[in-house]
This record gives sequence, structure tokens and C-alpha cells, in this order.
Amino acid sequence: MAIPNRRHARALFGASILALLASGPLLADTIFTPTSDGFIGDVSAAAPDRAPIYAGTTVAIQGEGLTPGQQITLMRGTTVLNADGPLTVAQDGTFSLDVTVDEDAATGLHPIVVIGENPAAATVVDLKVSPEIPVSGQDKFAILSQPVTRGLYQVAYSPKSDALFVTSAVGRPPVRQSALVKVNPDTLETIASVTPEAAPADGVFAVYGVAVDDANGTVWVTNTRQDTVAVYRQDDLSLVKQFEPGAAPHPRDVVIDGDRGRAYVSTSMGPEILVFDTRMMEQLDPITVPSTIRGEEFGTMALDLDARTGTLVTASLNTPEAAVIDLNSGAVKVFAIKGAQGTAGAAYDAGDGLLFVTAQKTDNLLILKADTGEVLHDVDIGAGPLNVTFDPVSRHAFVANRGSGTITVVDTEGRIVANLDAGSFPNQLRADGKGNVYAVNKSRGEDDEAGDRVWRIHAN
Repeated sequence: MAIPNRRHARALFGASILALLASGPLLADTIFTPTSDGFIGDVSAAAPDRAPIYAGTTVAIQGEGLTPGQQITLMRGTTVLNADGPLTVAQDGTFSLDVTVDEDAATGLHPIVVIGENPAAATVVDLKVSPEIPVSGQDKFAILSQPVTRGLYQVAYSPKSDALFVTSAVGRPPVRQSALVKVNPDTLETIASVTPEAAPADGVFAVYGVAVDDANGTVWVTNTRQDTVAVYRQDDLSLVKQFEPGAAPHPRDVVIDGDRGRAYVSTSMGPEILVFDTRMMEQLDPITVPSTIRGEEFGTMALDLDARTGTLVTASLNTPEAAVIDLNSGAVKVFAIKGAQGTAGAAYDAGDGLLFVTAQKTDNLLILKADTGEVLHDVDIGAGPLNVTFDPVSRHAFVANRGSGTITVVDTEGRIVANLDAGSFPNQLRADGKGNVYAVNKSRGEDDEAGDRVWRIHAN
């Protein structure tokens, strides 16, 4: 093979470049097109009117805050959901696609892959298909409900006063409408009501979590928006002490140990359970709940207390975990719970040493051994189970399913005894130790007759 001279080589090289250019813009054909360096915007999958998604439901997959003109492809597994072609993001940064979940769809968290082009980006969104548990067993219970006021959150029963105390708060900060309400437990009629005092910035010290201290005749509430707590008298609802804003970061639940003179307050997104002296009304050193998951932080949510044994239990918002705290020794046991996401509610059965935990994202109730964390039963319970209480008289757990609008009754073997219609958005419930379970629900709006009610449930 002859080697061309330099002039001839230059000619060949120039001809080759021209040939390559003539064949097309290779760089423009790359699959590695310009990106947004991360997915910009939010995408969600939801049924109309915040209803749960069941098999057969039509779901809107919607995006907002995206780049106008961006091309969107949605996939479940290898199936393209928008088979007619990519969706174009509108000038206001939105897109929407209605998808019908087929009748044979499995329950669970289904990953929807959102693929963007121009610019390129991708994310994964969970489409949660919930178990549809039919209403049943209402004839096994005597059920009474009455409207109270707007924005109900929690309820607590005082044996000493033989009264219920209910909290309410309406809207987002600054909250201007809130009340602590005293209710007759037999008729569920309102006895008295008080509006919290004005907060320093704006609005009022709205009340959310609630617990009774019969040893001192008081009611403790959490002021979530101001990061603090307050104490009222049971008899006339007068304010005893308003703790300073910032005393309790994002408090959720409060429970009272009258014998030890302690109030315990969960902090939602943090690992601490705050401790207060109920006699001196002073803040003490907190209990810290460590996560067993590397790099994660436990977030204390619901609290349940068995004062006789000195057992305090909680579930974690941030991680699939629950904790059992021995108040006598200070020992903290933390259990990772396989098959649970979005844990929130926790209840304790001292009789059999059982721990009940609800998981909102996976729609299940987990029944564990409280000493080892072994999962004994995993129960599909309904859409969005938020809170749970255990009634030692009937030996049943009662679960508030916020999404499906039901209260599900489960025995200690994980069997569903009943699934009760509980109106709109059941939020929280507590057993009184005498066979009654009291619950509150929220409303879908001002004119929702099925919402903002207090309930009493008693086994026949």
C-alpha cells in the first residue's frame, strides 16, 4: 500500500470531512440531549376530591412547575401510559393525563416513571392503589355521633371530670379559628368551649393534640403552629399556662402520666419526645429515640402510654420504625418494620405485650411483639390508616382510616371484626378503658354533614 504525500493527504482529509458533514449532523443525533440537571417541578397521581384510589378508579396524573414545552412520557413498567405520544407541558408549567386503574390491579405503591425531554429529566411518582374493604359489622356496635365545631383534630376522655376534651383548628397559619371544647361523653353535646389566646405574630395559639391530667385537673394541648404547648383547667377551660413559642418543635401528640407527674410530647419530624413536669409545669430533659437505619432520623408521631407498666410507645414519620420506651429504666427499643411506609399511629396492649402500628403509605396495620419487634400480623386495613387505639375491654384495636372514611376493628390475631362508616376523614381516636372508643373526624368543607363530628363506639 502506497503512502500518499502530504499534499495528497490533505486533499483526502478534506474530502473525508466533507463526506462526513454531508452524511448529517451527527452531534445533533445524540441521545444525550440538554438536561435540566435534575427534575424541575412536581408530579402527583390522585383521584378526584382526595378520594382513595381503588382498582377501577380513574386517576389524574398531573404536573406543575415544569418547563413550558417540555415533552413528557409516563410509564408503568414497560407500558407507556400516554400511548398517543408525549404530553406537552403548557405555558403555565402544567400537564395532566387521566388513567384508569384496571379492575385487576394489585394493591400497593406502583412506580410511575416520568420521563421529560427538552430538557431531559426523569423522576418516579408513586400511584397508590388501596385495598377496598367493605363496610361491615355495624350491628355489633352501638354508635353515636354529633357535630361539634369546624376543624376537629383530637379527643381525650377524663374519668375524673367524666368529660371529653376536643381540639379544633381551621386553616393554615396564621390560624384565627380554633377551640378547646368540653363535651358530654353520654350525649356528645357541647358543654363549654374556649378560644385560645392571641399568638405573638398573628392568629391564635391554635390547639391540636390533647391529653388530660386528672391528678391536677388540667388539660394539656399542643400548639403545633407556634412550636409549643399549653395547659388549661378541666372545670372551666381557663388557661393555666401558655409555654413560650419554640418550647416544643412541631408538637403532635401529648400523653400524661399522672402517677409520675409527667407529660410526654412528640415532635413529628424530630427524634425527641419532650418531657414536662405536670406539677411544676417545667420542661425537663427530653427522651431521644435513635433510628436503627443508617443516615436516617426517627420522627416521633403518635404516642400511647401504659402508666401501670411505665411503657411509652411511638411510631416514626421519617422511617419505617416504632419504639418502645421503658420509663422505669429509661431503656429505648427501636424496631425497623418491614412492609411499612409512612408509619404514624401507635398503640400498646399491656395484656399481651403487643404493639400496633399504622402505615399510611402502605395501607396496613402491623401487630408486633413489643419486646422483640417481631411482626405477628400484617393487615390490609383501608386507605390511609392514620391512628390506632387499643380497647382493653373488647381486646380490639380500632384504626382510623383517613382516606377511606372508615374505622376498622381488628382483633389481636389480625382478623377484621368490623369496618365502620366514620364519615369524612377520620382523624384520631382513643379508648377510655371502659369499653368506649371516642373518635373525631374532619370535613371536606363547610357544608359537609358527615364531617367535624365526635363519635362514640361501644361493642354490643
